[in-house]
Amino acid sequence: MTVLSLREAAQSASTEELALTDSETLDEVINCLVENFSIQTQGVCDQQTLFEILIKAASSGDSIENTAKLLKNVPTANDIRYHLNKINNFEELEAQINQILKSRIPLGLKNGCLKIAIDLNLICYYGKPTEEELPYIYRSEAKSGTNSFYAYATLYVITNNKRVTLAIRGVRQFDTSVAIITYLLAELNFLKINTKKLYLDKGFFNTPVIRWLQALDIPFLMPAIKTGKQGGIKQFLKGRKSYKTNYTITRDKDDSVTFDLWIVCKYRKGKHKKHGIQYFVYVVYKVKTNLDYIYQDYRKRFGIETSYRLKNICRIRTNNKNPVLRLLFVGISFLLVNIWVNLLWVRISRKRKGSRLIYRTLFTLKQMLAFLSQAIQRKYQVVESIYIPTG
Repeated sequence: MTVLSLREAAQSASTEELALTDSETLDEVINCLVENFSIQTQGVCDQQTLFEILIKAASSGDSIENTAKLLKNVPTANDIRYHLNKINNFEELEAQINQILKSRIPLGLKNGCLKIAIDLNLICYYGKPTEEELPYIYRSEAKSGTNSFYAYATLYVITNNKRVTLAIRGVRQFDTSVAIITYLLAELNFLKINTKKLYLDKGFFNTPVIRWLQALDIPFLMPAIKTGKQGGIKQFLKGRKSYKTNYTITRDKDDSVTFDLWIVCKYRKGKHKKHGIQYFVYVVYKVKTNLDYIYQDYRKRFGIETSYRLKNICRIRTNNKNPVLRLLFVGISFLLVNIWVNLLWVRISRKRKGSRLIYRTLFTLKQMLAFLSQAIQRKYQVVESIYIPTG
């Protein structure tokens, strides 16, 4: 290498500064769990080791069993399951997960007036539920060969450069839509966050929800289910121009609700080999936007679905149907995404006039998961050979 190229390399290196290491990333996750969560352990399976195995399994999208086989000097899968089975209180675990989720969010989110989304994440359930499992089975439209699911409702912030899960609710069999929304919105009080606009999934489209949100005077936006053959919502799917109207749902003499209905017309233009007009219908309450923008505005809510895709990358795989264990694994996956967003905001960014500059391409979620995986592998080492019995 010439003197000039050495000088150029030195200059290039001097323009960069160390922001984050894999060990620091692992420490951040471990500290978050230790601060907010406790598992009684004994013997070689101490709490930190247990947390590290859970993180390794999550960062690789793997099972506890396979993770224990891949690493040296770790407890067996049976030992790990023995300690995890000590976690048996669903409500207590749910409260702890929500505390953990709130502990790692960018400071700029607190004390604000923000756009919020509430959605349901469904994980397929197969087989006949036991008495312990049945209270947590949620029935919905058939998907992947089943209409039974473990369901998790989440409260999610939508704001510039930050998409963060603030709370999770493991849906019980007899939970109403209003009860789920009320529980999640109550979690905002701890952070002193006001709702600027609430985006809801179409699964919440029903009379009690609309009436309740109107009573709370919360601006919200929600797709309407296109019911009815000639009447109902389908009667508004006509014409070639978007328009506004209002509609009343009446279930019986003393049970009705009236709301604004916005109908948006979009031309398919051959997309997915389809042509003609496609109608999108929204229930709108005190939302400050115009008819032409409502479609794009609601699409912002799909950031929550992006978070689900990210969450699925780092969810521990299991065939165990224990509802408490399932909730733990889902909670860890949402926590890892929250920590990633927070590290981007705090460590992989620079202050600048107007807004913070975040180097998102330098630290993707997959990069963080790789950091966690390699830091744990370096600590415990990876099994490098296999031996079979002799004789």
